[in-house]
Amino acid sequence: MALSSITKKLIMSISGLFLIIFLLLHLTINAFSLIDTINGTYGAADGLFAKGCEFMALPIVTIMVPVLALGFLVHIVYACILTAGNIKARGGVSRYASGSKGKAESWASKNMLVLGIVVLGLLAFHLNHFWAEMQLKEFMGEHATDPYLLLNETFKNWWMVLIYIVWFVALGYHLTHGFWSAFQTIGMSNQIWEKRLYIIGYVFVAVIVLGFCAVAVNAFAQANGLICCGCC
Repeated sequence: MALSSITKKLIMSISGLFLIIFLLLHLTINAFSLIDTINGTYGAADGLFAKGCEFMALPIVTIMVPVLALGFLVHIVYACILTAGNIKARGGVSRYASGSKGKAESWASKNMLVLGIVVLGLLAFHLNHFWAEMQLKEFMGEHATDPYLLLNETFKNWWMVLIYIVWFVALGYHLTHGFWSAFQTIGMSNQIWEKRLYIIGYVFVAVIVLGFCAVAVNAFAQANGLICCGCC
């Protein structure tokens, strides 16, 4: 039996909220590298970032990788299905792009699929840099690359930092609509909570984007000797 449009939106919203929780966890682990810089423990074996990466390599966390991958797949599939349905219902791409200019028709909301494709493409790029060198190696029984060395090697060139910043900004635009839309779909966006969710959503996006950008810039500074860590 075919799923209704509301059910499809609900599935996409729940999977999106699941991925938002993962983003918070991921940012928390990465932000430990900033704390290490402040504490002078950047690059140390007992640094917070190193301990965070050890936690991510635990079997119970590794088991979550297929679940996370499934969440991404579900989110992407239903995003494509809903976008195709919306375009068809509105009479084609040109009419779909010329709708209302209200909140629900913001630039981000009208370009969610494009933003999602950009985010997905750079996610694959990111997985090749980090997940393949750490969690995948641990899973294969190999010695994982030192997390600090991996950060420095990845972000030692300014153009790599720029690529990642573009990714973070695209992710932020995707989240500005996705955060509010997910809560609206599950019934939490009413007259009382609508403005609150917009504010919470923008604060969340700011934390995510600025947090990840700070990690990349900090690693660039560390790799190029612009910051002297405690082990210097």
